[in-house]
Amino acid sequence: MERDHGWIHTLLEEAENERMHLMTFMKLRKPGVLFRSAVIVTQGLFMNGFFFMYLISPRLCHRFVGYLEEEAVHTYTDILNAMDDGRLAEFAAKPAPQIAIDYWKLPQNANMRQVVENVRADESNHRDVNHTFASIDPDETNPYIGKH
Repeated sequence: MERDHGWIHTLLEEAENERMHLMTFMKLRKPGVLFRSAVIVTQGLFMNGFFFMYLISPRLCHRFVGYLEEEAVHTYTDILNAMDDGRLAEFAAKPAPQIAIDYWKLPQNANMRQVVENVRADESNHRDVNHTFASIDPDETNPYIGKH
């Protein structure tokens, strides 16, 4: 065991935040057994491959996640644009789930557009954190300590 220079706290916060994204969107739609099973199998396969890749090259893994998060930012931006131009107007106006209102401290009358704005901001932060972790040495102190 060796000191992690404060990295674990930021990574755990990211994991919790991603869990809240999942919980929020799960409230909108109740996936069936087949879909849930497919997700579990896919996660199991990916997690094992990612674990072994992280043992070989943590930098590559953080860079990969940084690019995934960057794509998520683009996707959520596209969703917000579709909400604004009317293609997803009904979804934009849908009330935010209570779990999202509580987590992001949104007003009680918040809608899904506000939720997506917050999720996009989170993904943007995750992108920056992972690109930063890919760029620094593992023995460097986490530059985000105290910022999250």
